[in-house]
Amino acid sequence: MDYSNYELSDKIKLSLYKSMLKPRMIEEKMLILLRQGKISKWFSGIGQEAIAVGVASAMKPEEYILPMHRNLGVFTTRNIPLNRLFSQWQGKASGFTNGRDRSFHFGTQEYKIVGMISHLGPQLGVADGIALADLLKKQNHVTAVFTGEGATSEGDFHEALNVAAVWDLPVLFCIENNGYGLSTPTDEQYRCEHLADKGTGYGMESHIIDGNNILEVYTKIDALCKSIRKKPRPVLVEFKTFRMRGHEEASGTKYVPQHLMDQWAAKDPLENYLEYLHSEKLLSEAEEVVLKKEIIREIDDNLKLAFAESEIDVDTSKELNSVYKDAVFEDIKPSSIVKNIRLVDAISDGLKQSMEKHGNLVIMGQDIADYGGVFKITDGFMELFGKERVRNTPICESAIVSAAMGLSINGMKAVMEMQFADFVSSGFNPIVNYLAKSYYRWAENADVVIRMPCGGGVAAGPFHSQTNEAWFTKTPGLKVVYPAFPYDAKGLLATSINDPNPVLFFEHKALYRSVYQEVPNDYYTLPLGKASVLKKGGAISILSYGAGVHWALETLENNPEIEADLIDLRSLQPLDIEAVYTSVKKTGKLIILQEDSLFGGIASDISALVMEQCFEYLDAPVKRVGSLETPVPFAKNLEDNYLSKSRFEAALLDLLAY
Repeated sequence: MDYSNYELSDKIKLSLYKSMLKPRMIEEKMLILLRQGKISKWFSGIGQEAIAVGVASAMKPEEYILPMHRNLGVFTTRNIPLNRLFSQWQGKASGFTNGRDRSFHFGTQEYKIVGMISHLGPQLGVADGIALADLLKKQNHVTAVFTGEGATSEGDFHEALNVAAVWDLPVLFCIENNGYGLSTPTDEQYRCEHLADKGTGYGMESHIIDGNNILEVYTKIDALCKSIRKKPRPVLVEFKTFRMRGHEEASGTKYVPQHLMDQWAAKDPLENYLEYLHSEKLLSEAEEVVLKKEIIREIDDNLKLAFAESEIDVDTSKELNSVYKDAVFEDIKPSSIVKNIRLVDAISDGLKQSMEKHGNLVIMGQDIADYGGVFKITDGFMELFGKERVRNTPICESAIVSAAMGLSINGMKAVMEMQFADFVSSGFNPIVNYLAKSYYRWAENADVVIRMPCGGGVAAGPFHSQTNEAWFTKTPGLKVVYPAFPYDAKGLLATSINDPNPVLFFEHKALYRSVYQEVPNDYYTLPLGKASVLKKGGAISILSYGAGVHWALETLENNPEIEADLIDLRSLQPLDIEAVYTSVKKTGKLIILQEDSLFGGIASDISALVMEQCFEYLDAPVKRVGSLETPVPFAKNLEDNYLSKSRFEAALLDLLAY
């Protein structure tokens, strides 16, 4: 291995060796502990230390790194206390996840490290968002994100590279090409000669680096980082290396030909570099022994601290209270000056005033800038707030959700517009696995609102008509808001943007331009998790949200003799279940109307809760009314038949007659 022609000081050369030696020795110790059953799993990076150490050493402490599970050298180079790492791997409280996640599935703002999730791809988009925040804050920083050769086949990889290229984001995309994705060799994963070639398709600068040569890694990455700080842009780097142990220890390496193991063993980054240091008289054998003893002592001392720590105490209340970051509601009352506007106008006003209130708020979505969005909610925003804060995105929902998370990590707020709520399926993974779980896992909240134009009744067919709130009410860590009126929509949107947790904000398309209301001109807020009682009566409780509220109102107008409590939930998570209980205890009967198809919807859960908590007050079974168990059809007569509106009146009268 050639270590000549690298103009580095002896101090740096020795420092790089020490930085590689520590993770190697920790790993060797962890493999022993794994066999002893003292840690549960291990993903070995032996043979790949030069990459993690070289990249981390070239970056500034204030710059974010998003590593993978073979990048122990990133954590040790950033000087994370070893006892905390050891406690993390044993699921103890001094770790970074309070026992809620394992291995390297954690992050730490203190050390500017953002850990991975097992789905791999989303962290690439998160790096985009972190880098975007740096650009907007005019910080000359680089964000480095790691991935393996296997994950380059994921759509998130391609989406993230494309976004970074289009937006000139200062991201260093680091591919560790170690030969195998678990057991699948590279010739079964891609057909291009080099993964670096993929950068060409995105108009991106790319490089190939010998990932086992620490001096090459450090020197080239240091030069790239300095260049990117001066001229922000994304760069793709493919590190050629090899995985000398199993994907994780239990899987072994029997599928790897022996000649490959022998070939790469001869390229060991640590042994070759040590030989070089000896030959250059930069490190004597005696000094090497002293150094290893120091590291052994450090490992042993910190292991004692970790082993001495007690197991995590089970505290159910603490667990339940760690899903969402505390949101302090700022109750801002509206003024008396009002105007009669549509739902679409109220949402636009609320969004505009939030942009004025929060200088760190960025809106992202397809066609939202010059065009103003397909529903014209952001019309004129670009002129008011500039293209940096009102950002057209490529068609890549997953990467933009992830980028919104990255903006939040780097101290900003994000609102993303799903052009249609149906399209959220293309961004589902980062919503339910990244945004929803980050606070519970490592206390990193997602200050993100995703706007969801939804619903039927507009003859838009199966791909533009879904009301899919139940996909998200099921997922702890997400908040779900679904207003039915302009006044509520404006105030609840303001609160959702203020809330530090991820919010899915549903906006019914059929209500956009059909529902008018007197709405205050200025900025105001409404609390999440507080239902609205629209009508009061003692005969029956009617519960709905979104368009269903208007269907229920219409039904009651057509049947003025019915004395009913009509409750508009407004917020589905948090849910004002107490308002439901109070009404049911008064009326003795409950009917729940939802636009979504019936099975698995929120009506089912509310029905179950009422049956469990209010059974003795009920004079009849709880009745649920939902749309047909089919996709949403296009033709008007078919859609009318599909929607639950067509069956609500009959169901209501039947329940009253029970």
